[in-house]
Amino acid sequence: MNLSESAQKIRVFIIDDHAIVREGVKQILTDTEDIELAGDSASSLDAVRLARLGAYDVLLLDISMPDKNGIEVLKQIRKEAPDIHVLILSMHKEDQYAIRTLKAGASGYLNKQSAPNELVSAIREVVAGRKYINKEVAQALANQVSGDHLVSPHEILSDREYQTLTMIASGKSVSDIGKELNLSVKTVSMYRSRLLQKMKLKNNAELMHYAMKNKLV
Repeated sequence: MNLSESAQKIRVFIIDDHAIVREGVKQILTDTEDIELAGDSASSLDAVRLARLGAYDVLLLDISMPDKNGIEVLKQIRKEAPDIHVLILSMHKEDQYAIRTLKAGASGYLNKQSAPNELVSAIREVVAGRKYINKEVAQALANQVSGDHLVSPHEILSDREYQTLTMIASGKSVSDIGKELNLSVKTVSMYRSRLLQKMKLKNNAELMHYAMKNKLV
């Protein structure tokens, strides 16, 4: 894409707690003519603070942040800086979190394994005011709208309950989850109890079986 001298570049800020991922994304953006790197950080708090200042146009946000859940960060930015486009980057499969993040106000959802040119295309799409999703997510959304979609037990969970589900299913203990999400063991245990009750499951073994059967991990 060629730019005229008067055209403004798209200012992009990166939030990811993995330095290697940030460096890789920065390299892609630096090599793209119509995109300007506004900065990067391992802290989601920086994303919120700079959003208030209007320091960037697009936020590339990792959904799994140690200091604060990505969906919570997304909701806060949508509330305080609604003009900023938030593109979620995740290592999770699209159908796990994409619809949740779109409902929370994300402009798009992209798997970290996507090709570099797809990332650039996604940034341009969201700046143009369009949502960026793949075919699988588009079909899932269409099924929900048409009423053809049968709601699975895990889909009735809150964002935090769902996150707790996937982390337990990945083999993490309540203590591990508490440390990673900066929550008390009591709070994580409460989320665990709620999700088991909502999904009519008895214990972690049934939870892990369900998660594997439904390809949530």
